[in-house]
Amino acid sequence: MATLADVARRAGVSPATASRVINGSSKTVTEELRDRVLRAVADLRYVPNAHAQLLARPQRSVVGVIVHDVSDPYFAEVTRGLQRVATARGKLLIICNSYRDPERELEYVDLLRGQQVAAMILAGSGYHDDGFTTRLNEQLAAYEATGGRVAVIGRHEHAGDAVMPANESGAHLLAGELAALGHRRIGVIAGPRLLTTTTDRLAGLRRGLAEAGLPLPEEHIRYAGFDRDSGVAATAALLDGAPDLTAIVALNDSMAVGALSLLRARGMTVPDQISVAGFDDMPIARDVTPTLTTVRLPLVEMGARAMTLALEPEVDGDRVEVLDVELVRRDSTAPAPA
Repeated sequence: MATLADVARRAGVSPATASRVINGSSKTVTEELRDRVLRAVADLRYVPNAHAQLLARPQRSVVGVIVHDVSDPYFAEVTRGLQRVATARGKLLIICNSYRDPERELEYVDLLRGQQVAAMILAGSGYHDDGFTTRLNEQLAAYEATGGRVAVIGRHEHAGDAVMPANESGAHLLAGELAALGHRRIGVIAGPRLLTTTTDRLAGLRRGLAEAGLPLPEEHIRYAGFDRDSGVAATAALLDGAPDLTAIVALNDSMAVGALSLLRARGMTVPDQISVAGFDDMPIARDVTPTLTTVRLPLVEMGARAMTLALEPEVDGDRVEVLDVELVRRDSTAPAPA
């Protein structure tokens, strides 16, 4: 079995430097040395002494959570579930907002490693960015090598425990519903192109529409920021380019609320003239007028399950839990106008 000294020799660094990298010390280590140590850890399959880890780990009661933006209703609901389980287990949460900035996410992983938290949970979407993904996996592997636990929510290119919302199948349900209502000209307000969540939900829509013999041309898609204001702007762009749309699907409820606002400002009645549907079933979906047809994700349960996985003892193999979705029909959708 490899030792810390073996790792240091393989990397060509001192044992103290190897220890700083492996244990996430706050003391500065150059990127070159860090990369050499992480490669040595991987090559030698180094596993630190568990007793030494416990003695050196002052933050065993703390769990680090990285979200895109906790003020976003989606992440607020997920955080409720995380908090519920953490509180029951006597853990304190550190919440880090990455604001969908991959570099900031990497910085937070490094910071939480330095704090030697008991576990980390990545609660936002993954990114279509190979360079970022490689660096993230290296940092998480080094953290896990010291006994840290990691769980993710959503599709990330990281082997390990994960809670997966059924984004693709949820969007497929929504496409089938609109097709059944007779809609043939459908516009889509998608999220940021970089996010795997956007890709998965778009794929489900395309699959459902294709099964109904309906195309989804690129000019009927506008990419936005998963927030209300970008939903307003995207709806305006869709209608300016395709004024004959009979339905708009927003790939989250915040953007759908923006769509309703823009349509109201233009004097278009929902659902008589145009139908609107969202995704996630945030609490506001029941309070807007008209109430919003959407896809319900079990957001609180997603957070609770991710925290449970992160705090349970490690097992052989990855645990991946796929949580099902539900189509919620409300007043914002109706048969397509003649």
